[in-house]
Parts: sequence; C-alpha cells; structure tokens
Amino acid sequence: MEKLDLQAFRDLIAKSQPPASLTPALQALWWDAKGDWDKAHESAQLRDDAAGMRVHAYLHRKEGDQSNAEYWYRRCDATPSTLTLEEEWQELARAFLGQS
Repeated sequence: MEKLDLQAFRDLIAKSQPPASLTPALQALWWDAKGDWDKAHESAQLRDDAAGMRVHAYLHRKEGDQSNAEYWYRRCDATPSTLTLEEEWQELARAFLGQS
C-alpha cells in the first residue's frame, strides 16, 4: 500500500474492513475509529511489540481502566498520555504512519 497521511488513513475508515496491508496497530486504530473496541483490542494484541502495546494502553485508557492502561504504558516504556483521547488517537496514527 502507498504511504498514507492522517487524512488518507481517516478516509479508509469509511470502508467496511481495514486494508490487510495496515499494520496490526493501525488496524486497531481503524477498528477503534469504527467504534468496535473489541476488534481494536484484538488487533492490538496480534503482535507483542511496542506499537501494539502502545495502542493497547490507549484502548484501556479509553475504556476507563486506568490501572490496566498504565501497565501497558509501562510495558512499552511510554509515559501515560494526558492528551484527550482524540488527540492521543491522532498522535498514535501519525506515529504509525511515519508522520511527525
């Protein structure tokens, strides 16, 4: 798949399924934007890597399970976010898309 920016990634959310070429972390954010927390959580857990753990932390924060979120932030050596959930989603999407 060609390199995406944040707007192009957001445009993909109108589709019924995430493109298979997206990383599991981006697929998790895609499902989260669709409002399917369970599928987002499942995608975040597909790889035990920093990106998956970081999205995992965000998802538990969004769920309201702060202690579980903090566990996942620690696992990926990230400071717990103080951004709004939308800002954190955008920050993660940009990072995983390779944008500053």
